[in-house]
Amino acid sequence: MNIMGIEFAPLRIPIARRLQTLAVLYYSSSFIFFGAVGILLCIFMLFTRLYYLPILYAAWFAYDHSICNKGGRPWKWVRNWRIWKYFRDYFPIRLIKTAELDPNKNYILGYHPHGIMCAGAFCNFATEGTNFSEVFPQIKPHLLTLEGQFLFPFHRELFLCSGACSVSKESIEWLLTKEGKGNALVLVIGGAVEALDAHPGTVNLVLKRRKGFVRLALRHGVPLVPVFCFGENDLFDQVNNPDGSWLRKMQDKLTHRLGFSPPLFYGRGVFQYNVGYLPYRRPVTTVVGKPIEVEQNENPTDEEVNSLHSRYMEDLQNLFNEYKDKYGTPGLNLQIL
Repeated sequence: MNIMGIEFAPLRIPIARRLQTLAVLYYSSSFIFFGAVGILLCIFMLFTRLYYLPILYAAWFAYDHSICNKGGRPWKWVRNWRIWKYFRDYFPIRLIKTAELDPNKNYILGYHPHGIMCAGAFCNFATEGTNFSEVFPQIKPHLLTLEGQFLFPFHRELFLCSGACSVSKESIEWLLTKEGKGNALVLVIGGAVEALDAHPGTVNLVLKRRKGFVRLALRHGVPLVPVFCFGENDLFDQVNNPDGSWLRKMQDKLTHRLGFSPPLFYGRGVFQYNVGYLPYRRPVTTVVGKPIEVEQNENPTDEEVNSLHSRYMEDLQNLFNEYKDKYGTPGLNLQIL
């Protein structure tokens, strides 16, 4: 239904589609707002009869704040919530396995690209929306993100239950040495900077100078697994911000200062399809590549790091080339920056 140029959603929509939209609304809102909302709620309660609740929570946080660097707090019940199935079906999101992962080993999975909200990474590895535990039996996924994500009241508790942990060196060392075997550490290698290049129909990866994860893999003898998500960059439109433009210069400065990027993006709304902060209903397919076996070397040289890094980029490119015609959009090309 189109009114004055605005395309509204039909009134008669199956309940399943409405629940899918509700699930995505929750995720998008939590990604953008819930951190600030948790802080504001705690401040508000300080001036009410419930003032003791934020005080008790502050005491709990002081005691528990380092858990994001010590394996997190994964809870199967939360990972299996029905809402994540609706979230999956909204796009839909699919998880494709190309090789088995041995539960007697730990792995570092490099996820590409970042996109705007990492919807594919969250659904596949922080929930059982795509049945990760059935696809990769006895493998425990840990989606790694900035430690700042675990500073927000209430939001951090649910995120910890997903198995998510900090991407800090301390956290990675803990997961690889003190949590046994069968751990899959999922790193979004491009990070916040890569989100600024998340435009539909393009794939520009920030990878050539990202070698810290390779050095860690060598030090611990942990296999590297390239992961490519087709469709991640197609979920939102973003204001044009080419390198050298005043907007991109400002975004780069803010990213450097804040630690996260401020992309000017837009998608669809809840009741209309023209503009909003919900992603578009476009397919997202995450392909998990074959492990690259790594021989342990506690003190790798730069040459050894560069060699393994080159192998990783080559395998990632091959993974992309093998599946782009099946899961990508026509004419899609991969550029590694």
